[in-house]
Amino acid sequence: MKSRLLAGTAAVALALVGALLIIFYANGADQRALATTEPVDVLVVKTAIPAGTPVNDMAASLTVETVPAAGKSETALSNLEGKAGTVSAVDLVPGEQLLAERLVAPGDVKAQGAVEVPAGLQEVSFEVEPKRVVGGRIDAGDHVGVFLTFDSGAYKAKADDATTQMTIRKALVTAVQRAPQTANAEKPAEGGADPQDTTLPQGTLMLTVAVTDVDAGKIVFASEFGRLWLTKEPLDAQDNGPRIERKEVVYK
Repeated sequence: MKSRLLAGTAAVALALVGALLIIFYANGADQRALATTEPVDVLVVKTAIPAGTPVNDMAASLTVETVPAAGKSETALSNLEGKAGTVSAVDLVPGEQLLAERLVAPGDVKAQGAVEVPAGLQEVSFEVEPKRVVGGRIDAGDHVGVFLTFDSGAYKAKADDATTQMTIRKALVTAVQRAPQTANAEKPAEGGADPQDTTLPQGTLMLTVAVTDVDAGKIVFASEFGRLWLTKEPLDAQDNGPRIERKEVVYK
């Protein structure tokens, strides 16, 4: 009789302990859930910020938004305190939270599209219209063929003839600078079949290529006294040898 009574008492006690544990767990879960919904401030990119932008110049491109604590990234910043002297490590796009690791010392930023110049070569820049460089569809890291064109005097056998020749082959493009496009430039229809931007390029491009000293001299001379025309020439493009184009042979 006594053993049954003791067993019953123990069962009731265990039930009470279990009930208390459930209550404590439930209260803890409620507190945890409440903590995740607690609103916190976070810096969010409002307009695009290019890589290398000093933090002091970012104020107009950032906004403070209030989000649930669970929606804030672990390293997201609420303010820029202690970040003086840093710059954006990469391009920052609208809508993303500003993460601490996105702000680095200026020396830690590698310029977008930066291309290493092969040993023994040097860089030279020149300006061209988009139509003379594959419609402007050239990027750093591409290779180009460079045509030199002169109205006369370049071909001694026919000194009066206008001539063109692809004189430089597979030159490495190390940088491309484009003129700003107007804000009202027409864009492709959203959801269209063609994913490429077919708007007509405007202004000029400044290209920098890595070439030998001799080829650099040719580019400078043609820029001053003739004209340049470029092709996008991959490294596996055919090379059928130099050919001087003039009127009497251009149809052959």
